[in-house]
Amino acid sequence: MSAPAHAVARANRILLRKLALVAALMFGFGFALVPFYEKICQVTGIRNLLQPDQVAAANTQVDRSRVVTIEFDANTQRLPWTFKALESHRPVHPGEITHVQYEIRNTLDRPVTGQAIPSYGPQRAAQYLKKIECFCFQSQTLAPGEVRRLPVVFVLDPALPADIGTVTLSYTFFEVAGRDGKPG
Repeated sequence: MSAPAHAVARANRILLRKLALVAALMFGFGFALVPFYEKICQVTGIRNLLQPDQVAAANTQVDRSRVVTIEFDANTQRLPWTFKALESHRPVHPGEITHVQYEIRNTLDRPVTGQAIPSYGPQRAAQYLKKIECFCFQSQTLAPGEVRRLPVVFVLDPALPADIGTVTLSYTFFEVAGRDGKPG
């Protein structure tokens, strides 16, 4: 093997090692993002999801000695929809799985896409309300005049502080760009 060919082969081996190291670091970074994202969601109360095995565990720890009133609120922000909770409030035992529905109607003669943003009152209750299913996880596109029932399934963590007797779960829908990139 000539000297220039040997130098090229050596340079290729060094480049291969560097690329392998970069690929390994990128792979590790991808794994590190998952717990980082989950921690941010836990702290902010956004997209509180339970894993299926946690649902069963949470449901076996129902605190029947305590009742918390969950109030349901629905709003739109400059969005031509009517949006309401099908019930204004519900008493729940911490730890039990609760199913509620909201109803939304597009009052325009064109399709509109909206995204719901949840908020909680009191704010510190957000970390104790674990949503299993929620329409707020993805945007909703409604055809002209379409009416849709939107489910929310959640568990109120039994660790909710005893001084919290009422929790308000509020959703506000905002218009977002549709698939074509245009509003609605």
